[in-house]
Formats: sequence, C-alpha cells, structure tokens
Amino acid sequence: MRTPTAMIVGLVLCPCGLLLTLTGTLTPNWRQVSFIPDQPADLILEQGIWDMCRERQSSHERRCGQADELGYFEQVPVRVAQGLMPTSLVLTLLGLVVAALGVRCWRKEPRHLLAGVAGLVLLLSGLLSLVPASWYTHELWALPAPARSTLVVGYSLVLNYLGSCLEILGGLALTLSFHHCCKERRAPKLPPSAVLEAGPCSAAGAYHNPWDVLEDEQDRQRRRSTLPCDSDL
Repeated sequence: MRTPTAMIVGLVLCPCGLLLTLTGTLTPNWRQVSFIPDQPADLILEQGIWDMCRERQSSHERRCGQADELGYFEQVPVRVAQGLMPTSLVLTLLGLVVAALGVRCWRKEPRHLLAGVAGLVLLLSGLLSLVPASWYTHELWALPAPARSTLVVGYSLVLNYLGSCLEILGGLALTLSFHHCCKERRAPKLPPSAVLEAGPCSAAGAYHNPWDVLEDEQDRQRRRSTLPCDSDL
C-alpha cells in the first residue's frame, strides 16, 4: 500500500517547522531597537528571550550578553515565551517520533491511529509556539525600551510564526488518518459466500457444458448410416 498523501505532507511540514521554531527560539532577535538617544546612529540593540546583543552596522562589531538595565527579561510575555517555546520543541520531537512509527514507510500498511495521535501532538506543539509569539507581538511596543527609540520586529519572531504555522498544518494533515480508522470501523463485515465455503472443486461451482459431445457424434454416425451406398444404386 502506498503511503497516503496526507501523511507525506505532515512528515515534510513538521520537521521544517521544528527547524524554524528552534532557530527562532535560540537566536536573540525577537525585537530590534535602533536610533537610541546618546548612542551612535548605526547601533542596533537586538533582544531575544534568552540574550541581548549590540551590533554596529558600520563595522559589524557584535557583542552579546548585555546587561538588562530596564528589566526586559522580567516581563510576563518574555517569561511565558521562555517556558512555552522549549515545551513546544520537546512536543514536536515526540510527535515526530510517534508519526514515524505510525506512518511506517518501510511497511505496506501504516498505523492510522498512531499517525492521528501524532498529528494531535504536533498540532498542540504548534499552538504552544504560536501563543508566545503572538503575545510578544501584541506587547512589542509595551516592553521596556530606551526612550525615543525605534522598535522593529526581529527575524526570530518571524521564524517562530512560520514554524508554528507549518507545525499546525502538518499536524492537521496527520490527523486526517483518523478518517481511515472510522471507515474501517463502519465498514460492514460480509459473511463468506457459499461458493467459498464449499471450496473451488465443489459441484455447484463446476463448469457444465450444455452440449453433449458424445450424443452429437452418435447422431452424425446415424445420419451417415442411412445414406445409400453405390452398390445399392
């Protein structure tokens, strides 16, 4: 049996979502702060959920591990992201392992029930990573930042959005496997036919020729015997 298309889609989208979410979680660029007063014009402050970095665009000099003077890491959206993002990554790994065991591309028949459960786990992991990203975006301009500075969404936040959406779509594709399980349970079990019970060599299933070959040959011989011979003429 060929692997269903929905399972292939799920197994392709979810690892891509995991890679994007992992990159967005680890990189310190959820928010960019630029045009900071009393600082060089080309200085950009990059803020993530684990670290803060300063970069000079002119010289590309980058320094991480900056001190949190404004209490940025103490804010609730940042704390929630620090808790939910690693949880989402662990659930995604668990869901991919269960999905691999359910799809079983090396077997003829996949385990539809196991693949559907994996889809639910991956769907939950995508939602867990989408919630902190959405909350952080909503509170982006409310989080502590230097006065009169410019705030811009960082690429890490965009990667989290993309990864979450891919995990959700892949999880939904795998949950379609539940439909196959429902079809198997609703399918009526037909009783074996009488022909199969009797066997292939039964008289009911034997071939019968309506024409009797021997009788036909006897009629031909009789017709030949009634014809007059040359001696009679």
